[in-house]
Amino acid sequence: MRRYWAGLALLVVTIAGCGLGGAAEEEPAPSAGGAVKGKVSLQTWALKPKFTDYVQGVIDGFEKRYPGTEVEWLDQPAEGYSDKVLTQAAGGTLPDVVNLPPDFAVPLIRQGILLDVAQADQKLAAEYVPGALDAYRYPGVQGAYGYPWYLNTDVNYWNTELLKKNGLDPEKLPASLDELIAQARTLKEKSGGKVFLMSRRPELGDLTNAGVPIMSPDGARFTFNTPEAVALLDKYRDAFKEGLLPRDVLTDTYAGNAKLFNEGTVAWTTGGGNYITSLATDNPTLAPKVVPSKAMGTPPLYVQGLSISKATKNAPAALALARWVTSAENQAAFARLVNIFPSTVASANDPFFSKSDGSNSGDAKVIAFESLAEAKVLEPVQVTEAMKKLVRQQFSLAVSGEATSREALDAAVAKCDELLKS
Repeated sequence: MRRYWAGLALLVVTIAGCGLGGAAEEEPAPSAGGAVKGKVSLQTWALKPKFTDYVQGVIDGFEKRYPGTEVEWLDQPAEGYSDKVLTQAAGGTLPDVVNLPPDFAVPLIRQGILLDVAQADQKLAAEYVPGALDAYRYPGVQGAYGYPWYLNTDVNYWNTELLKKNGLDPEKLPASLDELIAQARTLKEKSGGKVFLMSRRPELGDLTNAGVPIMSPDGARFTFNTPEAVALLDKYRDAFKEGLLPRDVLTDTYAGNAKLFNEGTVAWTTGGGNYITSLATDNPTLAPKVVPSKAMGTPPLYVQGLSISKATKNAPAALALARWVTSAENQAAFARLVNIFPSTVASANDPFFSKSDGSNSGDAKVIAFESLAEAKVLEPVQVTEAMKKLVRQQFSLAVSGEATSREALDAAVAKCDELLKS
């Protein structure tokens, strides 16, 4: 399921352009009042054939709940989905209700194509997890442009065997960067540099967690070249110089900390709430030794949602359908089929998510679910893959000592601003 939270195709970046402040002023949004009846279309992303029975059951339930309605279900393949939606939008054939991640909604909002569901549905804010709904609010634009559907977040995972062997206490896991660096030093000394605790370079999300604003409030420029950001990169530079991270961690050929964790040469990684479950298949001897803990700082939020076309000719049915699909009951049923979490406030009372069975995987699921109450999207939707690449390059220069942290941050901000305006 992680592919659903991947970055968008270059076509989307090109259409998105700069900030959102110039969103098109179109005709008034269609009224949400009126009877829920008639035909309405729903488009999902790569849910057939694996989840056909589930989605069809949700549709059948909707048509039974609202006699006189008829749902046309469209499902698009995973590959090329972004191109398909942009083509539909350009041709005026966007379905009434369409599955969109928050970043993919950007070009459609700029063109005034999506409905402000916060204005149309006054109960929206009270019924969905705040961070998930905030993911569909955009700088410089009033309103919200999607019903949060299913969510995920990251949890810390620790190899207790490696911790114990190298002088660390699994009952006293680090909860901050400073504690992580201190324990990484102990582990390096005890292992003779053969095992690492830290094994990834800093990213924009780390700056967000350090209280650094990535962009101006209106989304018109980048602002992450602050003294706090300098201090954070300096900490990573000093840790790298001290040998607390693998030497190749800054290269494009780096295997990644998850792979090294699975191989037993790294004692810490992050992953979704279902990570131990998959690890039990990939490395059954390692899985029992792994314990979870809450992500450091603000947990990252990964969101999928349902947006509504502003051109819909059946707003009452479209809004009712989006609410029905994303209801606590239907999301809970979906979560039992695949390892995701629901976005409704009411789901907090569901013991399937809030109660652990006492296993490490059960604990991880509960930690992840409880984290959703405060989880946020840590990178602005305006950050493109091209921007992420150049940020990685500049951060690597700072961590390696080839540039000062201030120089690297200034260069990254300047180049991201150029891309934002192009």
